[in-house]
Amino acid sequence: METLKLSDRDFFWPPADELIEAAERIRARLGDWPRASRAWRICLATPDTADADDLVVVGREAEPADAAAWHTAGASRIEAGASRAMLTTAGGERFVLEGTLAEDWLPALAAFLDCGFEPHDALVLALAWRDGDETRGEDAWPVDLSRFPRVGGLPAAPTPRFAECPPRLGLYPVLPSAQWVERVLAFGVETVQLRVKGAPPAQLQDEIAQAVAAGRRHGARVFINDHWREAAQAGAYGVHLGQEDLETADLAAIARAGMRLGLSTHGYYEMLRALHFRPSYLAFGAIFPTGTKTVATAPQGLARLERYVRLLNGHVPLVAIGGIDLARLPAVLATGVGSAALVSAITAAADPASAVELLQRAFVD
Repeated sequence: METLKLSDRDFFWPPADELIEAAERIRARLGDWPRASRAWRICLATPDTADADDLVVVGREAEPADAAAWHTAGASRIEAGASRAMLTTAGGERFVLEGTLAEDWLPALAAFLDCGFEPHDALVLALAWRDGDETRGEDAWPVDLSRFPRVGGLPAAPTPRFAECPPRLGLYPVLPSAQWVERVLAFGVETVQLRVKGAPPAQLQDEIAQAVAAGRRHGARVFINDHWREAAQAGAYGVHLGQEDLETADLAAIARAGMRLGLSTHGYYEMLRALHFRPSYLAFGAIFPTGTKTVATAPQGLARLERYVRLLNGHVPLVAIGGIDLARLPAVLATGVGSAALVSAITAAADPASAVELLQRAFVD
């Protein structure tokens, strides 16, 4: 693969030829990725002026006197030490990572930014990098979980740990009502999720109770989206939560209830944050653009999904979600992921029974 040139861009300030050369060597072994849409600049000294594409690298000794001015200009800063790095955005969001920083972590950071990753995810990958990795194969992408950093400042994981799921959950329809749950389970699907939005409390409880009862009748796994209290009351197989729910949900109560926990993730940092809590499965998305749910992050794509699978296969069951239909499903499954969650490919189908049959067939072909 021809080395992708970074020297024609203002990637480091002040200019640092050795860092650029190292970044180009690393980038050349990371595969074919579209160039980043933003012109990131890694500032190794205080810039005369800062903007929203600047990442200002400082030590951990003290709060920089001009940090407020950087953030006002939209810049983010990275505080780096021997075993810890923290990214602070202009809006005050903090991403704390604990792990070993290689000598080449800054060139690696530049290379992963160039692959289109947001700074917090690029920083995760930079901390997973080890000096010389670019010499160890055509694709040197970090896929050894033991080398990845840990997210700092998290509460202890619940005890007991969450109950386990089968390693491959297969076809995983996400459905808007208990009626749909009953209908799809009758087609032979073994894993579904009930996602009810905007229902009043009495209706919500009734929908969840009916869906859980349908799961028992069919011997199927029924997950409930978001509403963990009602799910526990109904004796659901499991619940599915988003990253924002980790701040508010009583994870220990979910674990004590014997329910499985699925967590949404949208990149490497959220993946590590979710793994800390030892969930029953992880969902990665959105893989493709989707109109069924507003997602703040850009679509992940198949190349990222394939690397998530290489990293986590054997550690936790994985689910791909977002914009997946019958035409896209074979390529999704070719990444090695053991489950795919679909919404409109079933609920908007002219013949849902036929749609389910064709989708199920893709898992065994």
